[in-house]
Amino acid sequence: MVPAARSVAVVLEVGKRRTFASAADWPGWCRSGKGINAALEALSLAAVRYAPVVTDAGLRLPAAPRFEVVEHVQGDASTDFGAPGAIADIDRRDLTAADARRLAALVEASWQALDRVAASAPATLRKGPRGGGRDRDAIVTHVDEAEAAYASKLGLKVRQLERPARRSEIAAAIQGARSGAVPDRHWPPRYAARRVAWHVLDHAWEIEDRSTP
Repeated sequence: MVPAARSVAVVLEVGKRRTFASAADWPGWCRSGKGINAALEALSLAAVRYAPVVTDAGLRLPAAPRFEVVEHVQGDASTDFGAPGAIADIDRRDLTAADARRLAALVEASWQALDRVAASAPATLRKGPRGGGRDRDAIVTHVDEAEAAYASKLGLKVRQLERPARRSEIAAAIQGARSGAVPDRHWPPRYAARRVAWHVLDHAWEIEDRSTP
C-alpha cells in the first residue's frame, strides 16, 4: 500500500451561496458548505467515508491530513445548484503514467463503492428534507446517464455501451492520459477524474444516508 503525504492540496470553488472544497489529488474527496469554513469542515468529516475508497485503490489516506488551500476558483450557477463545475489551474498539471494509473484506480474504487452500497440498499429510500429525492435505482440510472455525458468530455462516445464497458472506456481514457495540450472542448484528465468520482461518491453516500428509516 502506497503511503500519502500528510499535506492535502485543496481547491476551493466559491459560489455566491455554496463553496466546494476538493482534495486536488484525491478524486471523489470533495464536499460543499455554505462558505469556505463549512466546506473545509465537511471535507474533513468526509475523510472517514472516503478512506475505504482509497484503500480499495491500493493507496493510503493521511492519518491526520493538513489541508493546504492551493487555489481559489470562481463558482457559478452550477456551484450554487450543487455541483463542482470549475476547472482549476492545478487540474492542468503535467500527468505522468503513474499519476494517470493512480487517478484511474481511485475512480474505479469509487464505482466499486457505489455498487456495494446499491446492492445492499432498499429499493425505496427515505425521502429527503423536503419530501423528495430519487429512489435507489433512479439514482444509479442518473449516475449512468451523467457518466455518458462526462465521457464525451474525454472524447469518448459511450452512450450505447452497457455500464461495465462504459466504465472500462472511461478508466482506460484516464489511465492512458499523458501530459500535453487538451482540446478546449475536453476536460483535463485530472479534472475528469475529480468530477466523475465526486458524482459517484456523492450519490453513493446519499443512498447510504437515505437507506435508514
